[in-house]
Amino acid sequence: MEQKEYDVFVIGSGSAGQVVAETCAQNGLKVAIADNREYGGTCPNRGCDPKKILLAPTEAYETATNLIGRGIFSAPKLDWKALQKNKRKFTIGVPKATEKDLTKLGIDLFHQSPKFLDPQTLSVEGKNSTVKKVVIATGQIPRKLKFEGNTFLKTSDDFLSLKKLPKSMAFIGGGYIGMEFAHMAARAGSKVTVIERGDRILKAFDLDLVSHLKKSSEDLGIRFILGAEVSQIEKLRKNFRVHYAKGGQNKSFKVRSVFNTAGRVPAIDTLELNKGNVTCSDKGILVNDFLQNTGNPNVYACGDVSLHSLPLTPLSGIEGAIVAENILKCNKKKIEVPVVPSAVFTLPNLASVGLSEEEAKSRYKNVVVNYKSVPDWYNAKRINTSAYAYKIISNKRTRQIVGAHLLAPHSAETINLFAMAINQQLTTEDIKTMIFTYPSWANDIKSMV
Repeated sequence: MEQKEYDVFVIGSGSAGQVVAETCAQNGLKVAIADNREYGGTCPNRGCDPKKILLAPTEAYETATNLIGRGIFSAPKLDWKALQKNKRKFTIGVPKATEKDLTKLGIDLFHQSPKFLDPQTLSVEGKNSTVKKVVIATGQIPRKLKFEGNTFLKTSDDFLSLKKLPKSMAFIGGGYIGMEFAHMAARAGSKVTVIERGDRILKAFDLDLVSHLKKSSEDLGIRFILGAEVSQIEKLRKNFRVHYAKGGQNKSFKVRSVFNTAGRVPAIDTLELNKGNVTCSDKGILVNDFLQNTGNPNVYACGDVSLHSLPLTPLSGIEGAIVAENILKCNKKKIEVPVVPSAVFTLPNLASVGLSEEEAKSRYKNVVVNYKSVPDWYNAKRINTSAYAYKIISNKRTRQIVGAHLLAPHSAETINLFAMAINQQLTTEDIKTMIFTYPSWANDIKSMV
């Protein structure tokens, strides 16, 4: 069997893996990279980017619908087929362009998932490779649900490539993905049900603001079934019957398509990590502050698959740069993660940065919590939206902002101002004295603090 030798072998071609491979190759190392799917990773091919492309027309639909009778004559109609065609213009060239850029740097490309044979040997495409350093950047995949009929479940990949929108659909899981898709599908004309095993949706976000979003979602026509455990998916002639248990009772409903949006898990099952002495858990690869594996010091992990990471693309790129530097300079760079904002791209957006109210109260002796629902503020009234709320948390002693939670049409943008404020340790007075464009959503933050 052919044997190759590499200084660095990267598994995964998303943003983290690309940064490592390119940086190491540019510095004279012999590099290989492997991916068992399209090159470029989840975000540009089947994640964040195509999702937001499909979202854009629904944003226009929402604004126009809210302004009927206020200068808009009638609501536009969403053409799902045209939405998908537009999305493909952005995604179709990503794999080829990514491979071209990597090949230009002399990087060897593989199109299967490698397996560890021992701590410094990988097998891929029928070839064994001796490697000095391995970088695992395989990202995450949908969590498998275990019940009868689970093979009928579709995933986020399927939703983002739907040629025709089903008349009805159910999403099992009320997290980021389920809620974003539910909003898109409902505005495009599908009858949507979100079924969640917990007693609330979006458990990572502030409960008060989630309550406002749930109300907006119900006004859109989305049905929620909370505290429910799905037990079976039954195939009917045209539909599926979803069986679930709730409150000690067995119930069911019919729907045209069912999607698994119950979260994602590290994509590591096929790597045979035990043979490489790579320590891991069901949440990801175990790493130290250098993003170096705790079991095999010649293995690094970055991006969503790392136990240190949050599943956010900008952070993956940062981690990739740190891993590359540590490979080149023998562990000189520890990871220091700034306060990172996150957002759910429903309409309205739900966004958060920093500490929750509970976390702030447990960490500081005295905090100030400003929480209000303000649909009567100018910017909300201007576009006739009924959902506008915020919760801003500050340290009473220092007056520094420590947490911010927003629900608004553009809160995914506005939250970045609060991220900057927290990272720069700005006080409420610092924000109040700033001058922003007026009237703008950004200017509203002065009234929130």
